[in-house]
Amino acid sequence: MKAFFIEGYGKQNGRIGEVPDPEPGAHDVLVQVHAASVNQLDSKIRTGEFKLILPYSFPLILGNDLAGTVVRTGSAVTLFKPGDEVYARPPENRIGTFAQLIAVNEDALALKPSNINMAEAASIPLVALTAWQALVETAQLKKGQKVLIHAGAGGVGTLAIQLAKHFGAFVATTTSTPNIEWVKALGADVVIDYKTQNFENELHDYDVVLNSLGTDVLEKSLKVLKRGGQLISISGPPTESFAQQQRLPWVLRQVMRLLSSGIRRKARKHGVSYTFLFMRANGAQLKEITTLIEAGVIKPVIDRSFSFQSTSDALSYVEMGRSKGKVIITIK
Repeated sequence: MKAFFIEGYGKQNGRIGEVPDPEPGAHDVLVQVHAASVNQLDSKIRTGEFKLILPYSFPLILGNDLAGTVVRTGSAVTLFKPGDEVYARPPENRIGTFAQLIAVNEDALALKPSNINMAEAASIPLVALTAWQALVETAQLKKGQKVLIHAGAGGVGTLAIQLAKHFGAFVATTTSTPNIEWVKALGADVVIDYKTQNFENELHDYDVVLNSLGTDVLEKSLKVLKRGGQLISISGPPTESFAQQQRLPWVLRQVMRLLSSGIRRKARKHGVSYTFLFMRANGAQLKEITTLIEAGVIKPVIDRSFSFQSTSDALSYVEMGRSKGKVIITIK
């Protein structure tokens, strides 16, 4: 099969070439990939930013989102059959959706929403699961609570705004001037133009902040939260508890404890909690998200689509950080 893979870490690394077809295990589903989407995570994996916590071997096929059709199932698979249209974010140790075929554990898969196409479905899993695990699972967001979602025009932001509004939250977000009306249409109640406003001076007494930006934004977000509030970051720094969940070596646990010590100390001083979230594959949660998509609660947001041959260009475009919603690669 053809796949886009890297043979070492580096920003401009990667090419399309022939690789062996994956062989599904007993609990795996072999999927013909119709479309995949590009995430900042793909870029960070390519450059080696996560090599300590995600020790991949080479050649490594990139890609963390897919939509496609089931070709074959392992002997122990009970939830899917050949011909099913599915979508998924594969487990982090078995990525590789920039390919014609991929074997995915059935626990990570869900049936594709019936009211959207393959490209739209491919845009959903990673960002929707991130939003779900941040707002529903971690924050346990309740009706009437106030949440600040940074980078509302980004992939995670566009889904998180819609999900938070569904659960009855009051939503604030940050974006640039051209996107203000656009994120309002997604459901944001208050929009902070980071070009002209300082969000930490405008917003107060929030229950939850979902951060996907840098350290400076992370620390300023503490000022927005009321006592007992939650600061959840998907961009780091990682914590010792995360390292324990990943079963990383003792040395790396201490490294992450030190990396996050500053923000954890400042969070305690403000009377709030700090959580680092690294999204995990979860087919059951994706099934819940499917229900919301089919009910019209959540709508995919796509910026641009690239051909499989232009995968490098798609990665470069995402690295610019200017996309509104998701960037898609069409493979079939």
